[in-house]
Amino acid sequence: MTGHIVGGLRGPLLSVAILAAGALGAQAQEQLSIATGGTGGVYYPMGGGLAEIINNHIDGYSATAEVTGASVENMGLIATGDADLAIGLADTVAQAQTGTGRFEGQQLEMIRGVAVMYANLVQIVTLADSGITGLSDLAGKRVSIGAPGSGTEVNAAAILNANGLTYDDIDEQRLNFNETADALSNGDIDAGFWSVGAPTSSILNLATTQSIRMIELTAEEIAAARAADPIFAEAVLAGGTYAGVDADVPVLGIPNVLVASSEMDDDLVYAITKAMFENIADLRAVHPAANQTTVEFTLAASPIPLHPGAIRYYEEIGATIPDALRP
Repeated sequence: MTGHIVGGLRGPLLSVAILAAGALGAQAQEQLSIATGGTGGVYYPMGGGLAEIINNHIDGYSATAEVTGASVENMGLIATGDADLAIGLADTVAQAQTGTGRFEGQQLEMIRGVAVMYANLVQIVTLADSGITGLSDLAGKRVSIGAPGSGTEVNAAAILNANGLTYDDIDEQRLNFNETADALSNGDIDAGFWSVGAPTSSILNLATTQSIRMIELTAEEIAAARAADPIFAEAVLAGGTYAGVDADVPVLGIPNVLVASSEMDDDLVYAITKAMFENIADLRAVHPAANQTTVEFTLAASPIPLHPGAIRYYEEIGATIPDALRP
């Protein structure tokens, strides 16, 4: 399947574009399309990096990263065969595969996991001198729970409710990321939730002008949230991600999953999975989110069964596949 790449690319993604253009003269090469997201997000560079790995390490195939509307559209592209690989947020992927939520009445049972690429991290931020050190300290405080209808608001409500807090216990403010950072800096709120890949610019900017603290969830709080919403995964915000946050911080993550159709050839999915993990440094050079792309995270966080080709690679390297991840 022939894809397209928008102009204005530099570095690794430019080489993807050049290779894709050159593939027109390589009649023996089969074209693979990777559905990603907008050029300003994480999906697009991750897909571009994966395309380059395929181009460099899998004979007979040429891959291209596609600009798309992201998760929901991407599942449809896999179902119709208009994309070979796609990245999607775990809850969307699970809904598509099971025919629930946004996909009620249109189950895309053929969706299979290849790997979990990285997680959106639920980051709960306060100023260092606020006196807030844990989730329970948010009671009675002014807390931004994210923009109305946002994924951040959904995640914040789930985490609070699972741990005995409701909006009745806080003074909730529905602010977007930049508004939340500004309100913290100005002293208009006491804490704020972000559900986004890390690092994110609004927290980076806040940390350059204020001393911040990342509120750490306890093991019990993480377990309670995961029991309430199994899409949550245990994750870690690496120390040094933001100025003043030097130690690793246990957080909740919402995985982003690389998927393929169950109809995709097992040998090809095996080759893609193997090439990606054996050349993971190349993907990490494209985007730091790929530091989370590990076999361990995949097996702990995939919301859907894995493709048999991916399972073959994981078993080959000695991993134990949970029963729930077998198709």
